[in-house]
Amino acid sequence: MNWSADHLITVTFTLFAVIDIFGSIPLLISLKQKMGGIHEARATMISGALMIVFLFAGEKFLGVLGLDVGSFAVGGSIVIFILGLEMVLGIEFFKAEGDSKSGSLVPIAFPLIAGSGTLTTIISLNANYDKWEILIGILANLLIVYLVLRSLNYIAKLLGQAGLLAVRKFFGVILLAIAVKIFATNVGGLIK
Repeated sequence: MNWSADHLITVTFTLFAVIDIFGSIPLLISLKQKMGGIHEARATMISGALMIVFLFAGEKFLGVLGLDVGSFAVGGSIVIFILGLEMVLGIEFFKAEGDSKSGSLVPIAFPLIAGSGTLTTIISLNANYDKWEILIGILANLLIVYLVLRSLNYIAKLLGQAGLLAVRKFFGVILLAIAVKIFATNVGGLIK
């Protein structure tokens, strides 16, 4: 194993930017209110498991399903786009069951935390960095994710209702833009 502090920092910050847990705070607060809570540890562990599976077997797993990374990214971008529309328009597409455990997987663990952008980034990082460097980067980001999920009530109180609404609309547009970028980057390779 040939680890490098520079590599660890690069991988950790790349994943941090792609996961964008701080940008997801308004949506997470909204989902928490809608579902009556979020099981923070469960959401963190499920998203971590998805990331680690993709680190070690992502391309093979998609291959078994007959999918490529581009198809996966386009599918994930559509889900992210719908979530962004929900934030901007105030229309409810995602119907919660009122069970925080079921909401831990969809849409929190996937696609918000371990979405197609995150999972494809992990596959891409695999080409340039040691798996153990990527694993440490994933674990560092999971710690941040867990701390943010645990702090949602405090953040909601800090922002207040009007602040939450403004931030939610702003980040909804950002989410739409990210979804469009992921879609545009990957859809060209699918059209033959």
